[in-house]
Amino acid sequence: MEEPQDNQLNIELSEEIADGIYSNLAIITHSNTEFVLDFIRVMPGIPKARVKSRIILSPEHAKRLLMALDDNIEKFETVNGRIRVQDGGPGLPLNFGGPTAQA
Repeated sequence: MEEPQDNQLNIELSEEIADGIYSNLAIITHSNTEFVLDFIRVMPGIPKARVKSRIILSPEHAKRLLMALDDNIEKFETVNGRIRVQDGGPGLPLNFGGPTAQA
């Protein structure tokens, strides 16, 4: 019989949180003590978008998140191929790449 490790963390995920929140825009700001990640859902034809979730991290945890994302993207691309990012930098996807509706 194995003894539980002293440093083991039991993480609980509620049904509401497990559903997740879709975001197609993230805005990151920082101060000298924290990083703030705002996740937003932008919808076509709607000029106003609300922050759906805000995560506040210490600088060390922000760096750990960056490393974890880099590692996971590398693993994803190994299996699925390179993720293509459109040129032009982090712009708003206001037209979602499709035709613009006209009245």
